[in-house]
Amino acid sequence: MSASAGPFDTIISVIAPSSAELIGAVLTAFIGWLALMLRQRFGIEIEARHREALHWALYTAAQLAMAQKLTGPAAINLIKGYVIRSVPDAMASLNPSTQVLTDLAKAKLEQVAAEKGTGSSEVVVDKLAEALKRAVAA
Repeated sequence: MSASAGPFDTIISVIAPSSAELIGAVLTAFIGWLALMLRQRFGIEIEARHREALHWALYTAAQLAMAQKLTGPAAINLIKGYVIRSVPDAMASLNPSTQVLTDLAKAKLEQVAAEKGTGSSEVVVDKLAEALKRAVAA
């Protein structure tokens, strides 16, 4: 440093090398935060699309089961099979357990039955059980 350098020049010459590192660290942290925010936002949107696809597939399959006049386990199995084949990406992403998928299938079947005005959803879902009771009693 020259003898004519003032205190301000001395401070600048000391701070300058470390300020580049500080700016780099702040910029890296900002980019990391931005990437996290984007991943969360788009991840939520993708999950919502998968849920919507799953529910539409359940609804379509429940309508199909009703059109084929299926009840009980036959209707539930048709719905589950249809959903697994129809929306594999949603199934892989959401990964519902077998019990959850069965419950969703029953709920959609009940919803479609109520919309169609076919009577109580319990009747639609449990007709097979009633038929089995009659068969055993006979």
